Amino acid sequence: MRTEIATLGEFGLIKRLTDDIKLTQPTSVKGVGDDAAIIDNKDKQTLVATDLLLEGIHFDLTYFPLKHLGYKAAVINFSDIYAMNGKPQQITVSLGVSKRFSVEDLEEFYDGVKLACQTYNVDIVGGDTSSSLTGFAISITCIGIADRDAIVYRNGAKETDLICVSGDLGAAYMGLQLLEREKAVFEGQKDFNPDFAGKEYLLERQLKPEARKDVMQELNKLGILPTSMIDVSDGLSSDLLHICKQSNVGCRLFEERLPIDYQTASMAESFNLNVSTVALNGGEDYEMLFTVPLSLFEQVKIVPGIHVIGHITDASLECMLVSRDGQEMMLQAQGWTPIVE
Repeated sequence: MRTEIATLGEFGLIKRLTDDIKLTQPTSVKGVGDDAAIIDNKDKQTLVATDLLLEGIHFDLTYFPLKHLGYKAAVINFSDIYAMNGKPQQITVSLGVSKRFSVEDLEEFYDGVKLACQTYNVDIVGGDTSSSLTGFAISITCIGIADRDAIVYRNGAKETDLICVSGDLGAAYMGLQLLEREKAVFEGQKDFNPDFAGKEYLLERQLKPEARKDVMQELNKLGILPTSMIDVSDGLSSDLLHICKQSNVGCRLFEERLPIDYQTASMAESFNLNVSTVALNGGEDYEMLFTVPLSLFEQVKIVPGIHVIGHITDASLECMLVSRDGQEMMLQAQGWTPIVE
């Protein structure tokens, strides 16, 4: 009997492959199922996160500069560590490379990785390279640390908790749509120079995202420890549903409170896309999505760039999006998935 991967989807496949894994080592505290694994290292916990990026699936080198790609590949791993209230410390970088690439190309990629590490004070401590028959493949593992009592999981959300998100949503997705449109317009031309004036923010969010280290520093400074947290990589709706499922709770997410930048709204309109749908499902924002007790409302609302967008409910009330006109609809996980159908 053969089961096609597409019938399970990304998360179903992960569950299928890992559901029967049992941790046997006394040092293994947390394995599959959160933003990072946890290894007990006496007074500190070790956090480990890994991302795999494949050419043609996760990035297109037609418009993605290699230096930007190196920077992004590192930063999205840092984001996973921050999403558990940890501090990234080291990364390993493994590459699969076809003969299309030169030494200079790889130096450009590494320049981006090194810049990210310098910016976030992270060391490159190892990795591997191999030939590839299908293009460029990148695997980065990030190692971080955290105090045992300060780690934030996805499964800690409680009824009446506030749902908060940093920054704004949907800009990275609209940056990707812009790049894909220009690629189609100039297809077949060897040298082209599209005009991106006025759309720089969207491109930066797609090509050079930042991990929200600043948000975590501000929350820690105020003594605010989220009850649950995840970084927004697959899309707000998908990632909020991860929190709700693992915490066994429901939620009410308010459409009118979604933080959306003007450039995002303007570009969505030009593409004839619903801007709320873009914000909910776009993905690759790498903002921090977290919950805090209702009693911390006065404290959290003064944190720069933090938006309260909903609240947690009892699981029996399910996960709902409340539209601008007050109608409730089931929140759907429509974010990006790398599983090819």
